[in-house]
Parts: sequence; structure tokens; C-alpha cells
Amino acid sequence: MAKHGYRKNKRANRFSRGHQFNKIWGSLPRAIEPDDVRQLIRAIDKDRDRAMILMLLRTGIRIGELLNTKVTDIHLSNQQVMILESGKNRAGRVVYFSDDAKLALEAWFSERDPWKEYVFYAQGRNELSYGGAQRIFKRCLSKAALSHTNYTLHCLRHTFASELLNAGMQLESLQKLMGHSSIETTRRYARLTDKTLEKEYFQAMSKIERGQIDGHYRYDF
Repeated sequence: MAKHGYRKNKRANRFSRGHQFNKIWGSLPRAIEPDDVRQLIRAIDKDRDRAMILMLLRTGIRIGELLNTKVTDIHLSNQQVMILESGKNRAGRVVYFSDDAKLALEAWFSERDPWKEYVFYAQGRNELSYGGAQRIFKRCLSKAALSHTNYTLHCLRHTFASELLNAGMQLESLQKLMGHSSIETTRRYARLTDKTLEKEYFQAMSKIERGQIDGHYRYDF
């Protein structure tokens, strides 16, 4: 009887550990696949929507920070955005945007109402709400045939971080751009996106399998 109880508890422990792992994995940042990013951008047919999504993708700022960005916070010539106050750490910072985001902003600025204070706004309003931004993103996902992916606006921020880390940016630099108060938050991205580690592993394993080190072996099927 005791033995049966032991097996039952052992199975319960395994289930508990698996449940914890799935919960942790599910809470980790999720980036958009590169092919899906290209598909999404190609599908956008409105200048405002393209500018909004590219600014999130190329700056990594939070959606709330973008919606609070005023025209006066944008410096097109040096491709900078002044984030005067973050809702999370109450600290201001400067972020940068890419050439394609600059082109998208210029296209949007050429048609937007110059009397509006905020960069992005809804029809008949001075600003764009979070719900409005979500609806725009879902519509763009639908046009790109990506509704099944369940990507969210926040995935654009994760994509930004993942791509910069894969391109070799230092954690400390990314931390400043992301506005993280702790580098441990930034480090979560590194654990999931270390392409350098992946590349080095397969290069080293290839040497082992080709017999380029002492004591090599390879199982041939």
C-alpha cells in the first residue's frame, strides 16, 4: 500500500514540475517569426498603421509610451524619440528608430492633421486609445493571414529585443533602450535568443562528429 502511495506521489511530483515548467515557459517573452514580420509589414495598407507598427518594432518602446508620444517628442533628422516618463520606472530616456521607420513616419506626417498633439490619434479624437491600437494590430494580422498566430502588440517589443541581441548588442545597451530598471529583466531575452551560443554549439559538435578532436565518436544510423 505504501509502495503504491509512493508511486502516486512520484507521478504527482512529475506532473507538478511539468506544470511549473509550462507556466514559466508560457510567461517568457515571445518574438514574431522573421517571415511573419515580413508578411505583416507587406500587408499594411495605411500609412498610420504602418508607422505605428514599425515604430513599435524598431524602437522597442511599450505601446503605452508610443501612444503618449507627442509630435514634439519625435526628432526625424537624428531618428530619435524622447520618452519623457515611463509608466514603469518613472525615468525618461532616448530611443532611436530605423530608416524604414523614419520613412513610415514621414509618410504619416505628410497626411496627418498638423493640429493634433499626439503622433497617433483616432478619427475625431486627439489621441489613440490602447483598445484602438489593438484593433489596428488585429486588422493588420488578419490582412496578413496571421490571425491564427495570436501575436499581440507586446510581441513587437519582444521581437525588437530578440533581433538586437541576435545582432550582437550588449545587454547593458539593450537595457537602456528597453527602459528596464533591472538588467535581469533584459537577461530573460538573452536566454531565449542566444543565436551565438546555438551557432557555436553546432560548430563544435560538427568537429566532434567529423573526428577533428581526440576521442571522437559518431553514431551512424
